[in-house]
Amino acid sequence: MSDPNGLIQPGRIAPGFTVPATPDGGLTGPEQFRGRPVVLAFYPADWSPVCGDQMALYQSAAPVFAQYQAVVLGVSVDSIWSHRAFAESRGIEFPLLADFEPKGEVARQYGAYQPRGEAARALVVLDPAGTVSWSHLSPPDVNPGADGIFDALDQLAADRKVTVG
Repeated sequence: MSDPNGLIQPGRIAPGFTVPATPDGGLTGPEQFRGRPVVLAFYPADWSPVCGDQMALYQSAAPVFAQYQAVVLGVSVDSIWSHRAFAESRGIEFPLLADFEPKGEVARQYGAYQPRGEAARALVVLDPAGTVSWSHLSPPDVNPGADGIFDALDQLAADRKVTVG
């Protein structure tokens, strides 16, 4: 379902999935959050410096995401145990999803899988109905920040005539 050039494009129905989010077997996916915007933040690896800074930024922006009623889901091919340690070390409270087995299956569905065996650094914003409203691919060594996400969430709010804040 991705664009021939890579990352899934706006207007597409987002592929559904559930993958492990917790060591106790809890599964999470965007369908659980229908009715709310969902931000899928694909990233290469838990312990890389850029990924750590990126995920910590999204955690620090949690109050802003809450104003949009948006859910952030981090997605990488790392295991749930790696995610758990990484989240604890960086104070990350939003779900980090283990696209671990089969490795990269979710990233592949979204056009965000790299041949080197990692997820690309990609952002995908889903509208409350599960349609891609915005997507962005960053170079692996560049933190994409949150401005593009917030612009996409602003547009969703405007389209729905929802007051943010």
